[in-house]
Amino acid sequence: MSPVFGHGRLRLYLLKLLEESPRHGYEVIRLLQDRFLGVYSPSPGTIYPRLARLEEEGLVTHEVVDGKKVFSITDKGRDELNSRLDELADLEQEITDSVRDIAREVKEDVRETVKSLREELTAMARDVKRNSREQQAADLKRLKDQQKRQWMDHAAHWQDQGERLSRQWRSVWSEVWSDLGGAGDNRAELDAELGELLADFVATVREQASDSRLTREKLEQCRAALDEAAARIRDSLRG
Repeated sequence: MSPVFGHGRLRLYLLKLLEESPRHGYEVIRLLQDRFLGVYSPSPGTIYPRLARLEEEGLVTHEVVDGKKVFSITDKGRDELNSRLDELADLEQEITDSVRDIAREVKEDVRETVKSLREELTAMARDVKRNSREQQAADLKRLKDQQKRQWMDHAAHWQDQGERLSRQWRSVWSEVWSDLGGAGDNRAELDAELGELLADFVATVREQASDSRLTREKLEQCRAALDEAAARIRDSLRG
């Protein structure tokens, strides 16, 4: 959990988000991710139990809309929020300061990395220029080999990151699908299998979109195909 959310302050911020507008749990998670530039990403295991606890205390309530639990603040929850406006103002300022620090650190890190790479390449080019032609060829080859290794290391790193994020995404998908689905015990296994089929579909589309040049025309074609698929799935589930 982000340090600014210690001592029950996440509870206060959840009330603040729900006071702005009714929201489902995954939307709350996305808003927190966006607020902290993706550095703080609360899990469903952090958000949903707290929403349930707020509902038990009568501070929020929920209704099911299109199969999703949409949470809204109650008058009691609004009273607690109003009684802690000073604390909320301090929290908002701390969040703003924290995000500003994150942005500054990222900017400085990028600047130092670019500066270091530029200095290294300049020094190598200077050395190559002073050497003989044979040495120049050897140094250039060494430089190219070094750059190739660096790019391969970066590629391997991002591949590992991609695989980790893919596993994390599938885990979040499964938790949210299970939490919002509302399937009875007699068909929970089939409901989970349907969720996995949809997750496989989303992953495949994501991979294809990454490998192709997306245009407005292609997007409209995809929209039409998805509308058609949604209609067929709806007919199958209602049949």
